[in-house]
Amino acid sequence: MKKVFGLILLLMVVVICSANAQSKAKKDTTGFVEKSANKTAEIAVKGKATLVDKVYKDKVGPNGQKIYIDRHSKYYWVDKKGHNVYIAKSKLRPKTN
Repeated sequence: MKKVFGLILLLMVVVICSANAQSKAKKDTTGFVEKSANKTAEIAVKGKATLVDKVYKDKVGPNGQKIYIDRHSKYYWVDKKGHNVYIAKSKLRPKTN
């Protein structure tokens, strides 16, 4: 009986300590982690798009973004968070050098 009581007490102490340790974790107030994660995602998606999809050389996006053509002939560009933003062909602008 003493062993069971001791084991239950030990488990309760471990649970309380782990819950307390998680609540005291420091938060990143500068946003550095989020910015670096977004940049990493953007670079990874652009690298994959360059290898897998075709680059549309004659047109650019609304703000001068590089346009990719996927395997379904859909046009898209990659935003700063690494998301594919699909766009209609009619909204593409001619590339100026």
